[in-house]
Amino acid sequence: MRRAVVSSAATAAGVVLLLSLKPHQATGPTPVIGSAPDAGSASGAGSTTGAGSTAGSGSDVSEPSTTPSAGPSANPSAAASPGAARKVGGDTVNTRYGPVQVQVTLAGSRITAVDVVKYPTAERRDREINTSALPVLNQEAISAQSARIDVVSGATYTSEGYIRSLQSALDRAKG
Repeated sequence: MRRAVVSSAATAAGVVLLLSLKPHQATGPTPVIGSAPDAGSASGAGSTTGAGSTAGSGSDVSEPSTTPSAGPSANPSAAASPGAARKVGGDTVNTRYGPVQVQVTLAGSRITAVDVVKYPTAERRDREINTSALPVLNQEAISAQSARIDVVSGATYTSEGYIRSLQSALDRAKG
């Protein structure tokens, strides 16, 4: 009987302590993670530690919904000169953890850089995952010269949103 009272009191105290904790809120603007040399220190191509790739893991992937982008779009006059670099924004893709949107820099039809304009940053873990996963996705997209890239293990939802946004930007650039 005494153990039950002590256990109940300890459990109640633990619940009160947990409920009194306030989660840390991110402040300030979301930094853009890009693949261009001037896009900041997070664009290191060698930061592939802990980020293997999987080819369609299936059961844990839910289909993100795509909404039209209010962000940057292709400049029609830039398409007239084939060698000119132009930036094309992809759709904002809503994932389980937040929106993902990319902007592709093209020289002719060649992908020269990919900047991630929006990505999940609400939680500390989101920022940790995306700081390592997004540069890997950027390098994969530049190497493949398409959106046919593998997802980054541990960042499946962000990878799926990235791929869909990248494909929409490439489709926009063609049309």
